[in-house]
Amino acid sequence: MRILHTSDWHLGRIFHGIYLTGEQAHVLQQFIQLVADSRPDVILIAGDIYDRSVPPTEAIKLLDETLSRILMDYRVPIILIAGNHDSPDRLGFGARLMAMQGLHLIGQLTDRLEPVVIHDPYGPVYFCPAPYAEPPLVRERLLVPDAVNHEQAMLSLIQHLSAPIPAGARRVILAHAFVAGGEESESERPLTVGGSGTVSASFFEPFNYAALGHLHQPQKVGSEHVRYAGSLLKYSFSEALHQKSVTLVEMGGAGKTAVETISLTPRRDVRRLEGHFTDILAGPKNGESRDDYIMVTLLDTGPIMDAIGKLRQVYPNVLHLERPCLTAGGELRGPGGDHRRLNEAELFSSFYEQVTGTPLSGEQNKAFAETLEKFYRQEREVQS
Repeated sequence: MRILHTSDWHLGRIFHGIYLTGEQAHVLQQFIQLVADSRPDVILIAGDIYDRSVPPTEAIKLLDETLSRILMDYRVPIILIAGNHDSPDRLGFGARLMAMQGLHLIGQLTDRLEPVVIHDPYGPVYFCPAPYAEPPLVRERLLVPDAVNHEQAMLSLIQHLSAPIPAGARRVILAHAFVAGGEESESERPLTVGGSGTVSASFFEPFNYAALGHLHQPQKVGSEHVRYAGSLLKYSFSEALHQKSVTLVEMGGAGKTAVETISLTPRRDVRRLEGHFTDILAGPKNGESRDDYIMVTLLDTGPIMDAIGKLRQVYPNVLHLERPCLTAGGELRGPGGDHRRLNEAELFSSFYEQVTGTPLSGEQNKAFAETLEKFYRQEREVQS
């Protein structure tokens, strides 16, 4: 059986004030072409389909167009679960009708949740959909009072889904969870506040393949067959070095799996540039695009007038600018004592040290005093 695993589309995402729907449509067109080329037996989408519980209209239309083309043009069944960004009720609307067309939408957790069975020449494969659910909901719906945290909730959900599967049958799980040992990035929303939201990778060992969602870096966790497909695009500058992809899995009759990652190419990349102002203004190198989404870290210690405006003349999509010299020890420093009691020389000296991280030298103090005296002299001349 050939399985195409993807996750974390986050349709409707806004990145530093820019709607990414066009970028997402560009990559999803590649995904549809990949479906046409690879002819999978099933597509697994492991949660966070939308970026928020009430997605914009454009995001809903993009999902509808993408899934409709896959189902109508290529007749490939799709199993899709809700993630922590999704609204389970909205995502699961019309699920029973959709299932008759090959689209299995698993949004809200219920006690009727059961595996989706798909056959290949070797027999049935049981796909266990584990949508994201908070522990209190798992306790209520599955009647498991011991599910007091994410780990125990996931274990209860796996036991519930596995109960009807015959011994020795091939099984695959879709889960939206933070598996211990996985590498995080800045764009994932925490699953819990003030506690551990992780689950053990060992829970997924009994499955022939675990199709995971939530973490945005494509990666395996523990075993080769326990994998995150990663997000559709780079959704933070911490992901600048990620290579986004989807995962193609080949499963034989004995349940052994072979995994291949297939890269996705965005219309605009997300990159970080670091260096001095004049060097960055020299423009892109090595075939890099001027139109990428850029974060710039300037190493200059002196003042630069309208730095981001000048940078955008070279890189139109500079979205974030950092000046490490403006901080010392990671915190912005202010003048010592009450600034209202400081004279001009003391205020300027404090400002200079705040900006550059170094105190004024004797020569610089002298130059400032001369400049200040010249200014006052001109003021007196005007008034006289």
